[in-house]
Amino acid sequence: MISNLPQSILHLKYPKFFFVIILFGFLALLPLLIRGPFYSHILIMIFLHAAGAASWNLIGGYAGQLSLGHAAFYGIGAYTSTLLFIQQDISPWIGMLAGGVVAAIVAGLISFPCFKLRGPFFALATIAFAEVVRILAIYSRGLTRGAIGITIPFRPGLGNLMFHGKTAYCYFALVIMLAIFLVTYAIEKSRLGYYLVALREDEDAAQALGVNTTLCKLIAMMVSAFFTAICGTLAAQYVLFIEPISEFSVDRSILFALISIIGGIGTTAGPIIGSFILTPLQEFLRAWLGGQYQGLHIFIYGCILIAVVMLLPGGVIVWIKAIGKPLFSFGPKFQLRKK
Repeated sequence: MISNLPQSILHLKYPKFFFVIILFGFLALLPLLIRGPFYSHILIMIFLHAAGAASWNLIGGYAGQLSLGHAAFYGIGAYTSTLLFIQQDISPWIGMLAGGVVAAIVAGLISFPCFKLRGPFFALATIAFAEVVRILAIYSRGLTRGAIGITIPFRPGLGNLMFHGKTAYCYFALVIMLAIFLVTYAIEKSRLGYYLVALREDEDAAQALGVNTTLCKLIAMMVSAFFTAICGTLAAQYVLFIEPISEFSVDRSILFALISIIGGIGTTAGPIIGSFILTPLQEFLRAWLGGQYQGLHIFIYGCILIAVVMLLPGGVIVWIKAIGKPLFSFGPKFQLRKK
């Protein structure tokens, strides 16, 4: 009976599959279970930061290219959709895709020469790129209104991606996070994913084996920039205000990297785990301490990063896998093989 099943179903593991379904089902119920605008805001930021970190993880985790300029793509997405909405009355849904395409093109043009740099030199080049974009946004007052920023008029409706309350924003952020999770998983299991891991481990050896490492990194960077820009659009429609200092902040790029590293760099679930750890910590510290101890959360991030790197070099996901291993080793498993 089993042998007559379609040969496309090659591998099934019931415990792990149902665990993922239950996990995302629980995440889908969270917006309905959480009460209070502050906690709903934290949940939105958890999903958004997880999506941004997962986007960064494609180039920083799988390809091993430490980019600290992803805030530029985040800001490009926010400004593109906002300007199209305010000046041309174009729906943010179209602006979201337009911002993603613009960010991907810019990423391709800027990254191609930068890929000749390795290690800290590539990271410095990405920081410089983000700073140049931020300065251009500040001084382009005719287009971006400079440091004053742009206030987005509140016109609630699905077409404008604006809603009363925070529940709808929670679900849209969750959908974006889930979409990036699925794209990351598909890339990880594809030939491109294996190439990215190979060049991360030893780029010279990968080139010697015939892998076009530049093309692989370019694809990963453009896909990463596209989804990072989409996160920027949703954040802009949620906050209804954008300005260069916050949208193009290097702190945002560092946050995406920290979330991935602490959760588990180069893994599909790592950014989600890291966001559930760091984002609530960031928001609660800001709420409890206010402006009295500004920057304290960065110090605490550093302590957590040091602890994770020393105790769990692979991230918190290593510890979670160790705990969940008995669960996944229990239950029906079978593998279908071609005749």
